[in-house]
Amino acid sequence: MNGNKEKEVILKVKDLSKTFSNESVQQHVLKNLELSIYKGDFTVIMGNSGSGKSTLLYALSGMDRPSLGTITYYTKDETSGNKKKKAADGGAGASVEISKYTNDQLALFRRDHCGFVFQQNYLNDSMSALDNVMVSGLLRSKDRRALAQNAKELLERVEIREQDWNKFPTQLSGGQQQRVAVVRGVINSPEVLFADEPTGALNSQNTINVLDILSDLNNEGQSIVMVTHTIKAAERANRVIYLADGVITDEVDLGPYIGDYKDDANPRKEEALERHKKLKEFLSNLGW
Repeated sequence: MNGNKEKEVILKVKDLSKTFSNESVQQHVLKNLELSIYKGDFTVIMGNSGSGKSTLLYALSGMDRPSLGTITYYTKDETSGNKKKKAADGGAGASVEISKYTNDQLALFRRDHCGFVFQQNYLNDSMSALDNVMVSGLLRSKDRRALAQNAKELLERVEIREQDWNKFPTQLSGGQQQRVAVVRGVINSPEVLFADEPTGALNSQNTINVLDILSDLNNEGQSIVMVTHTIKAAERANRVIYLADGVITDEVDLGPYIGDYKDDANPRKEEALERHKKLKEFLSNLGW
């Protein structure tokens, strides 16, 4: 899109392919993708089941390796053990080509630069809500006191109150568990937060609560890449990419989220409705 030319690239993909082999059968899930992710964007990846959405997310985040192609990050922070070079192609900082990294280097990179939220929260049931956040933070920070203060402030912000900090995940509601998982995902101030169907297991109200948190984080500059299959979640993005049979077929620029078009108290309700219609028409034209 033309507006993207003025944005800083934080992540760039070139000729990305992913193939899974099962005995003598090969399944080409991603096919020669070209993609840039921009700093501060809320980017959503959509597509029908089996289109390669989650596979792309895992490749972008270093959770899985591509079969072919390059994945380059532009980062201003040092990553332990990884040599960087100065960016020369529009990136926001020095470049690191994570598609060439060893498993150990990838683990360090994910720790220092990426945050994750999944459909299943993957909280440790033997640890309190606070400790689930702390254990992730301690992978990077050695200042336990400052980390604890930050964790508590973030939990308060997502309405996990002090009386719930020492509760185990099984003592929390599903919505509370996912909010703890979001805090865990951002405790290390990631350059990119990756979310794979983060509201897929939640009821309607908890879905709104989690999406509101993600929108607030994005409004403060957090770059987010999210996979979803719902319009409700996709509307939070300023950019929606559509994937079909492992190929990016189109994308749409929605501009910033301006609230729910169904909310009578929203002063920009009419604009929000037009934005909703734009997304719906975009998806309809692609056969979604």
